[in-house]
Amino acid sequence: MRDWTGAVIETFPSTIQPGASAAVFNAQRQLLLQRRADNGHWAMPGGRLDPGEDIQTCAIREVREETGLEVRIVRLVGVYSDPYQHMIARYPNGVITQLLNLCFECEIVGGVLTFSDESTDIGFFDVNALPQPLLLTHSPRIADALANRREPFLR
Repeated sequence: MRDWTGAVIETFPSTIQPGASAAVFNAQRQLLLQRRADNGHWAMPGGRLDPGEDIQTCAIREVREETGLEVRIVRLVGVYSDPYQHMIARYPNGVITQLLNLCFECEIVGGVLTFSDESTDIGFFDVNALPQPLLLTHSPRIADALANRREPFLR
């Protein structure tokens, strides 16, 4: 098994972390990505579900916290949980957890693009020229968002 960066995982995760991610496109259909401060990989905005929070609110909150943008959910892109498809995170503090992620396509309704202490860079990118390295868990989500399918993917 490998984690979201491609690093080999020797032990199976003992916890599961539910969360949300957001495929946010601008008017030119470029994708919003941030370079994560914790592992240096590029990723869509997203993060863990807080206690007492619903998953849609989680996606909207994470985009606001990490990018300064206000968004609204357009559709559910997919549900991602397969540990053999890199749905494992290893954090700098040594925690290894399996991820359960709901990815939503979102549209911008306000705010000003800025990055938080969780990122070192942020921007909109042409989907055919995405920056590298990209988190392995995000490649299928991006492809699924671009497929523009009505039904959510289950992966």
